[in-house]
Amino acid sequence: MDISGVVSALHARLPELGERMAQRIRSDVDAYQDESLIPFDSLRRSCTANADLLLEQLGRAGAQDPSPARETGRIRAEQGVPLADTLHAYRIGFELLWTDILAEARTHPEVTDAQLVSQSAEIWALFGRYAEAVAAAYRETTAELTSRRQARRSALVEALFAGVIADRTLWEAARELGLPDRGPYVVVAAAADAPGEEPLAGTEAALRQAQVHFAWRLLPDQQIGLAALPTATAESTESTCLRILRRAGARVGVSPCFHSLRDTPRALRFARLALAGLQGAAPGVARFDDSPLAMVLAAAPAEAAHLVEVVLQPLLDLPAVERARLLDTLEHWYAAAGSATDAARSLFVHPNTVRYRLRRVEELVGRSLSDPRAAADIGAALLAVRRTGPSLSDSTG
Repeated sequence: MDISGVVSALHARLPELGERMAQRIRSDVDAYQDESLIPFDSLRRSCTANADLLLEQLGRAGAQDPSPARETGRIRAEQGVPLADTLHAYRIGFELLWTDILAEARTHPEVTDAQLVSQSAEIWALFGRYAEAVAAAYRETTAELTSRRQARRSALVEALFAGVIADRTLWEAARELGLPDRGPYVVVAAAADAPGEEPLAGTEAALRQAQVHFAWRLLPDQQIGLAALPTATAESTESTCLRILRRAGARVGVSPCFHSLRDTPRALRFARLALAGLQGAAPGVARFDDSPLAMVLAAAPAEAAHLVEVVLQPLLDLPAVERARLLDTLEHWYAAAGSATDAARSLFVHPNTVRYRLRRVEELVGRSLSDPRAAADIGAALLAVRRTGPSLSDSTG
């Protein structure tokens, strides 16, 4: 089949053909109408190159060169044009080219209708192959761009947590991460069961719905995040955020609220202390501000252990049953704000039993619970025991 005369004639008009293709695409596809997104010169060059590609290929045997088609897919992905619109534009260009082939063929008597019918099958087969090349290059480029954005975003989050961003560029980092340049913010630290695991996976949609803007960083043992709370509803939004985090079923520590991104490294330390202060191994969410003394003890485990030894060691040396009973009584007494009656009610014993046990504690540790300083020392040591020492759940009541 010889349509070389038709091809040669269209090749001679290739610049004009590329111009008309670009105009038609710009007219028919909304995404291509923004000059700032797709400059007309760029669109015209793409149309001309793809028309040249098809005309060169018509009637030839062997492998096709998909380079112009792949270049189209790459450029449109970089410009942010939706893939569906890119393929629509590609089809419009092919249809216009086929219309011109038919019109030119009418001026060449040697080209029969049967030949054109056969040629139509070839040209649309080429369209399918080149459209696949466009789509493949588009997806590859999109994946690469996404990977770059994620890497840069991750690096910016890491820089915020490390405190290595200069004050003058903090607002730029916040803008790129989709965060306001002023708080209130909170930092979240969640423990990962295995490297690469996201303990807070699945929370993003719920946080967005709650108007919480956030930026995450995944570490081998933790997932850490910076969240910005809406200023007008910060208190209620924080409560919503905590509920969402609890539903994740992870072990999570949350920092106090802060207002400057310069304070992000300190807030991360507070969040990690809150995480370290969580009792047991079960999922849960701990706020640093809920128990600041417990967080301080978690920050200094060696010092906390020494405090226990100095203050409560004689009590801890008792047999297990008696030790657990006295520690449990202390726990309830502190929870009852120093009321023996209320503590007895929660322990299901007589108030005099509570008073007797408290006197026993005072005798053992050599400190009086009526002395505020001594009571503070014993309370701090009790908090440390509760996290690292003998279980309080072994009490016989």
